[in-house]
Amino acid sequence: MGNMSSEYLENSAAPAAARPAATRILMLLKNKGPQAAGRLGAALGITGEAARQQLEKLAADGLVQAVPQVNGVGRPSKMWSITPQGNARFPDSHAALTVDLMTAMKQAFGPEGLDRLLAHRAKQQIATYRERIHAHTSLRRRLQILAEIRTEEGYMAEVVPQKDGDFLLVENHCPICVAATACLGLCGAELEVFQKVLGRDVAIERTEHIVSGARRCAYRIQARALKTRR
Repeated sequence: MGNMSSEYLENSAAPAAARPAATRILMLLKNKGPQAAGRLGAALGITGEAARQQLEKLAADGLVQAVPQVNGVGRPSKMWSITPQGNARFPDSHAALTVDLMTAMKQAFGPEGLDRLLAHRAKQQIATYRERIHAHTSLRRRLQILAEIRTEEGYMAEVVPQKDGDFLLVENHCPICVAATACLGLCGAELEVFQKVLGRDVAIERTEHIVSGARRCAYRIQARALKTRR
């Protein structure tokens, strides 16, 4: 999704999108969450002051905002974060059309018809994902490939190993957010897809959810031993 989002932003007619540094700043804030200007500058290979100037321009466009952060004694520092307007620069795939189609499906065939549609979609996803994942026994590798697939689909996904041996599957963007908000069954089906693709030897828990107001969706993945039958 990195390339897809970057191209989307750079091709936008918005004033900020014409500035390469501004585009990269939006990408960093989208992926990493709130950041100080100095850290953004270091990530981009520019000075903190140069990053701050870009941030001020982005703020004037309504794409980012600064929140004072108190760090002990002294003047509060600023942490910059992307705004809902900035998030809107990232594509939500055919949002209105998808919602309209799901509404029409529910009206025409009832909740059961919509449930069958979601189940069919999940079945197709599982088959497609398994073609690339099933041959790998390492949980880390399975997750890496799943993140690659999800990134190709627009979710800006990454795998973050945890100190306790678990993993976080993080999705920094939801390209179907409007549809998922209108139909929570989409998110429920997503958990089922992950479980069946990764296998019965893992436990999956959603810990952050964009639809619930979080910056990202995150899933804690834990390897577990399967009980053998006697």
